Amino acid sequence: MKITKILLAEHVVFHNLFDHIEKSVPKLKTLAEIKSLADTLEVLLRAHSKTEDELFIEPLEHCFEQIGHRKNFHDEHEEIDEALLGVRSARQVKKARKLLLGAVSASRKHFDKEERIVFPMAERTLKAETLKALGDQWMKRREAALK
Repeated sequence: MKITKILLAEHVVFHNLFDHIEKSVPKLKTLAEIKSLADTLEVLLRAHSKTEDELFIEPLEHCFEQIGHRKNFHDEHEEIDEALLGVRSARQVKKARKLLLGAVSASRKHFDKEERIVFPMAERTLKAETLKALGDQWMKRREAALK
């Protein structure tokens, strides 16, 4: 399977998680509940981003430079990371809620950009065999993680 299809499938799972967080966070009463949800999101995003960066973004880095989005994509990752780190150090429920929902909003925007710009660019730029080989590498990483 092509890496673009795999990553898009992961995005669908994340969009469901984002929906759940947006519905749940306003109802949560304690800082611990919000931090727990933020920690879950952070761990999942970290694994997704690491794989995406290493297998997918690096081969396209020159394309981002050409369209002027290289720094922007990295800045978006940092914005999400900073919001989630802020939740970890937050001392007030209201602040933690705001930061977590901000991280979700920034993640949605970033994922949307990947789906509209990056995935189609990869399909145009990389050969089908390359996309499949990257998908195979993704599968090997997931199998190794399950052991």
